Amino acid sequence: MRAPSYNHHVTAFLLLLLLLPPLFHGVGGDWSGDYSKLSGIIIPGLASTQLRAWSILDCPYSPLDFNPLDLVWLDTTKLLSAVNCWLKCMLLDQYNQTDHPQCKSRPDSGLSAITELDPGYITGPLSSVWKEWVKWCIELGIEANAIIAVPYDWRLSPSKLEERDLYFHKLKLTFETALKLRGGPSVVFAHSLGNHVFRYFLEWLKLEIAPKHYIQWLDEHIHAYFAVGAPLLGAVEAVKGTLSGLTFGLPISEGTARLMVNSFASTLWMLPFSKYCRADNTYWKHFSVDIRDKSGHHNYHCDDREFHFNFSGWPTNIINIEIPSIPGFGAYPSVTEIAEANLSSIECGLPTQLSFSAREISDGTFFKAIEDYDPDMKRILHQLKKLYHDDPVLNPLSPWDRPPLKNIFCIYGTDLKTEVGYYFAPSGKPYPDNWIITDVIYELEGSLFSRSGNLVDGNAGASSGDETVPYHSLSWCKNWLGPKVNITRAPQSEHDGSDVQVELNVEHHHEEDILPNMTRLPRVKYITFYEDSESIPGKRTAVWEIDKANHRNIVRSPVLMRELWLQMWHDIHPDAKSAFVTKAKRGPLRDEDCYWDYGKARCAWTDYCEYRYLFGDVHLGQSCRLKNSSADLLSHYL
Repeated sequence: MRAPSYNHHVTAFLLLLLLLPPLFHGVGGDWSGDYSKLSGIIIPGLASTQLRAWSILDCPYSPLDFNPLDLVWLDTTKLLSAVNCWLKCMLLDQYNQTDHPQCKSRPDSGLSAITELDPGYITGPLSSVWKEWVKWCIELGIEANAIIAVPYDWRLSPSKLEERDLYFHKLKLTFETALKLRGGPSVVFAHSLGNHVFRYFLEWLKLEIAPKHYIQWLDEHIHAYFAVGAPLLGAVEAVKGTLSGLTFGLPISEGTARLMVNSFASTLWMLPFSKYCRADNTYWKHFSVDIRDKSGHHNYHCDDREFHFNFSGWPTNIINIEIPSIPGFGAYPSVTEIAEANLSSIECGLPTQLSFSAREISDGTFFKAIEDYDPDMKRILHQLKKLYHDDPVLNPLSPWDRPPLKNIFCIYGTDLKTEVGYYFAPSGKPYPDNWIITDVIYELEGSLFSRSGNLVDGNAGASSGDETVPYHSLSWCKNWLGPKVNITRAPQSEHDGSDVQVELNVEHHHEEDILPNMTRLPRVKYITFYEDSESIPGKRTAVWEIDKANHRNIVRSPVLMRELWLQMWHDIHPDAKSAFVTKAKRGPLRDEDCYWDYGKARCAWTDYCEYRYLFGDVHLGQSCRLKNSSADLLSHYL
């Protein structure tokens, strides 16, 4: 693939490609400085930061040991050759989140920590996360100090991130340093769990800055926030991880994965929760002891809808689990007990099946119910109470209102098969393999079905999620839109506008999904834009739903990067007449967007592209190039 060739006239504009939000004239903020001074701050997601050893660990029966600064997450060679050693460097104490006595790991720093988790000829592309994104920025000549990665130890809870690493203090200094160094505010680009990290930072900041200066600090330091693949109401896979483990695609058993995942307090940070229940406002408790719960606990307060509607607003119950009729036995017997047990005694009692909603998971009811059947539940309950329910800054297992930022873009994938519920039963094996998944409930394009393909009753949403996070959680940010919304649906590929559909000034009611009255052609991938028509004064919000965009790969989606580029270029152009770039058409913008049409024996998009051979081209498509410069083509999108 050729590197894109761009006209020098647009290099300055491309400098802002992935670092700039839409800059609304008189709508989305009044900062009018030099936009080339903006910085981009990347907050990666779960398992998307390299961890390096900070110990010397000899691994018996293996030629590979761990030395300081050796890769731990992720080094698949050491994982395969010395899995027990590797686990020592990954595991944390479940009660106090300290390192293993023989090995400790710490997050790497800089952009290299988030580009490829396991660099190598084969493993590099397989573990690539932000590499393509950063590569685009480098090819466009963006200065090194304009892109700032803020890696973190994704194993820790938010309070432990601050307690051990002073992460949020450092993040505040990063924003302030970027402003001083480059002379402009920053754009936050957060993915997956990184959105929870950013939410906690905004709440933590309230306690660090005088209330009257809080909004001023945000306006000066944060120009826009891109929430990509944000699990705003949690993800059901986190619950699966607590019972059967998450392997992250690694060659480890589910039991080993469960030991690892349950040692990370961050697993509970992603638990699903009810949109109808809110935790106590921790912020005001720092200023008034009168409203503090006398028991010292932070409580959930649910409105009537939680008990009138099924499943806490989710498509179905998250967990359905069979528990043995005899407490304390049958769920995790030892090998000796299995050999000596008189199994006929168990046949006298039938197992009980229990179902749990999102609220009953986030408030600990589920873990308490199976505490007698699983040794991990006591430790999980300890983490849940100490590190989340009693967090002095924020209980993150509660709905997130729109942050008080000027420009917010919520972007996520849809219409992929996504897990929304599970059926568990005792496996008869020893801990940690004591549970087995007997069935899975999926959502896909407005339907719920089981692993066997049978339809399931429930509250199916208008769409489905991104293979990892359900649509119900991703689409919560639609509540951040204003009372009237403009909706545009357009094909993701280049198009002439014939299949673009628009609805203007659609009424939007809080906590109700916005359902466009639009059609879809088969085998066509669309991107649907929900953009404020009326909004909070001085604020602007947009939601982009990208068909078939996978949760992990969305950060390197060329469609996402193209739309960011066009919106940016539109908003900094002095002749722009509207707040948002037109979606009326999408033609080739780069040489690599041109291709050879074998059916017509010519380059496709003849108005934009022409055949122009250059030495080194090895096929016809490579010789199809833009007729005009990108700057001339961009004038069509004003």
